[in-house]
Amino acid sequence: MSTHISPPATPGDHGIGPAAHPAHAAAVLVVDDEPGMRNFLGKALASRCALVETADCVETAEALRRRYHFDLFVVDIRLPGESGAQWVQRLREQDVRTDVIVMTAYANLDTAVAALRAGAADFLLKPFRIEQLTAAVDRCLAQRTLARENFLLRRRTPAAAVSGIVGHSAPVRELCELIRRVAPTHATVLLQGETGTGKELVAQAIHDLSGRDGAFVPVNCGSIPPDLLESELFGHTRGAFTSAHAAREGLFSFARGGTIFLDEISAMPAAMQAKLLRVLEERRVRAVGADREVAVDTRVIAASNRALAQEVRAGRFREDLFFRLDVLSITVPALRDRVEDIAELAHHFCTTLSAVLGVPPLPLGHDDIRALQRYPWPGNVRELRNVIERSLLLSRLPGESLLGVAAGAAAPVEVSGMPLDWSLAEVEKDHILRVLAAARGNKSEAARRLGVSRKTLERKLKAWAVR
Repeated sequence: MSTHISPPATPGDHGIGPAAHPAHAAAVLVVDDEPGMRNFLGKALASRCALVETADCVETAEALRRRYHFDLFVVDIRLPGESGAQWVQRLREQDVRTDVIVMTAYANLDTAVAALRAGAADFLLKPFRIEQLTAAVDRCLAQRTLARENFLLRRRTPAAAVSGIVGHSAPVRELCELIRRVAPTHATVLLQGETGTGKELVAQAIHDLSGRDGAFVPVNCGSIPPDLLESELFGHTRGAFTSAHAAREGLFSFARGGTIFLDEISAMPAAMQAKLLRVLEERRVRAVGADREVAVDTRVIAASNRALAQEVRAGRFREDLFFRLDVLSITVPALRDRVEDIAELAHHFCTTLSAVLGVPPLPLGHDDIRALQRYPWPGNVRELRNVIERSLLLSRLPGESLLGVAAGAAAPVEVSGMPLDWSLAEVEKDHILRVLAAARGNKSEAARRLGVSRKTLERKLKAWAVR
């Protein structure tokens, strides 16, 4: 028997804002064979935690553990069948790192010591007050948060992900390395990639790591009327045109000492392309109606979702401007080329958007992640973010497809099984990686479930460049 308890959707209960308590975003599994105690614990924790599941035995608890990620287990020592203490011992042998609070009504010093030796993080003697329970939960989750932060600090290397860019796949690691290499230079950078891949985020990261003191100013060239683009970028004098009732500085001047990001530069009119080329060559701008140029120390990062080389061949973009922009070129990968990052991105958007929207985060199960990984994502990361946001707002029901509830997203292909055109090698790789994920990255446990040696598993992972 298992029970799902949804907490009330109030900002205070879900840690909205920077002062959020670790418990407010936590998922907790309660295991107790007494219905009254399960109900008491579930209600006590529901107002503090994002997800509370309850089970009456270890078998049910194991099924829930394989379905959801939990931050904490609250377990009675005496359970029908396998005891709570035995289960805790088995979890530790399987290298499951989730913290455990054990409870019992039949306690003595030996019982407490045995539970703690088995791997429990805390111990509660029944009957206990709600304050004792919440204090133990808060203590465990705070320690877990600190341990995660320390782990990330220890693993941080120069090739680690750049701030703001989520993912650890090979394309993202390569992207972050390029960002770190080009950021300290003063050279113009050209970002290319499909719509929705996050080119502005990359531009912001380059600026943040550049050491420049000025502002980061993003400009969407495609959203500004062509006859106003020159005035927006370079400014104008009073009376320069009919509606110019006062002089105004341009965005290049606002970005002085910093970075201007020219998005959708392929939409820039030909006349403006010539003027931009002169600015890049001379590092000086002339306001509309002005009789002199002004020097500006502004770094330019340009972006296009169209291949500029093809636009040049088609006669829609100046070749000399393309070569001037293409000093340092970075292609931002499409989401379908970094499938390994989808789970991390989905959890990231669930956490950040739930806080912004003031709604509970979505509990993402294994089937949800697999469905997201098999969808082609023509809109890239932006589309994934929109799917998560719609799902949060529409309050997806348990068991309902994440992609199905998010209106506007196409249905994934072969979500419930392997695509029929997959080779045997692709099926093997998919199954092994799923088992490894279910074992939470524990290679020894994954090898045991697969019925192979750890050495065999590691050899296959090495061949697939999976660490």
